[in-house]
Amino acid sequence: MNKHMTKPIIAVPIGDPAGIGPEIVAKAFADEKTQKTARCLAIGDTAVMEQAIRITGVPLRIQKVQNPEDGRYEQGILNLLPIDNIDMDRFTFGKVSGMCGKAAFEYIEKSIDLAVQKKAAAVATTPINKEALKAGGVNFIGHTEIFGALTGTEDPLTMFEVRGLRIFFLTRHVSLRRACDMVTKERIKDYVKRCYAMLNSLGVTEGTMAIAGLNPHSGEHGLFGDEEVKEVEPAVNELIGEGYKVCGPIGADSVFHLALQGKFNSVLSLYHDQGHIAAKTLDFERTISVTGGMPILRTSVDHGTALDIAGTGKASAVSMIEAIRLAAVYSANFVKKL
Repeated sequence: MNKHMTKPIIAVPIGDPAGIGPEIVAKAFADEKTQKTARCLAIGDTAVMEQAIRITGVPLRIQKVQNPEDGRYEQGILNLLPIDNIDMDRFTFGKVSGMCGKAAFEYIEKSIDLAVQKKAAAVATTPINKEALKAGGVNFIGHTEIFGALTGTEDPLTMFEVRGLRIFFLTRHVSLRRACDMVTKERIKDYVKRCYAMLNSLGVTEGTMAIAGLNPHSGEHGLFGDEEVKEVEPAVNELIGEGYKVCGPIGADSVFHLALQGKFNSVLSLYHDQGHIAAKTLDFERTISVTGGMPILRTSVDHGTALDIAGTGKASAVSMIEAIRLAAVYSANFVKKL
């Protein structure tokens, strides 16, 4: 068997054609690190990818494939499973378009299908645009909802990873006021158990999960805020009693630093920005989103379509390269556990 045949096949839908997705796919596929990590298969429109290769100036030639195993996974080749759904006469960079939104959905749909059929070890996604999805008649607000629906997963989990720091989110797209109300003992217990299951599916079986505090200094035993005393501490105590390696609450001003140093294998952030700020301040470009709790593995860049620079070749592929790398690393254990 050729050495490269042992590397996992990672399906990469090219995202919204009007955004930077196709360009970062071209740059990532041309990068030697990506070649060494995985066998990468792009899913998207042929003319769009030809254009992206011209714009970025990368030394790639498109090889069309229908079966992922038939690709030529070597330097200089961009393996593409073609879904030619873009009318280039109507195409414009940087504009919200129903045509592009619908196209992006079809690329994702095919990528999920490949992963479900075990023809790809994981999916690494590129940016899509919520407005374009809506304009294209796609009734999902984003990637996570699409993956959840198409894999029959009710509530997929999101984990951020950056430089080995892993962050889960107890609450995400709700107001801060509402997020505070959602910090309950039962919710924390449920999330920790689900986070543990996801970590196990990724092959992370050692270490302790930390729960971040909600209030400054975790409320100083109720002096300013009692959520820790009433909800977090009882949840932690009960989880420990059930055999889970978990601790907290630990002040949010130090818990992420401690996890980065290796004291914890992950942190449960109690609200959206608490964890996002920690990850993105550490390294904005290398913050990768990993979606778990599904029968397939998905990683993603954590930036948008950047419509303002689409078509210029300026977009950085650092995040795309990292998303592919993480998909390859985690897929080795993930596939074994399914």
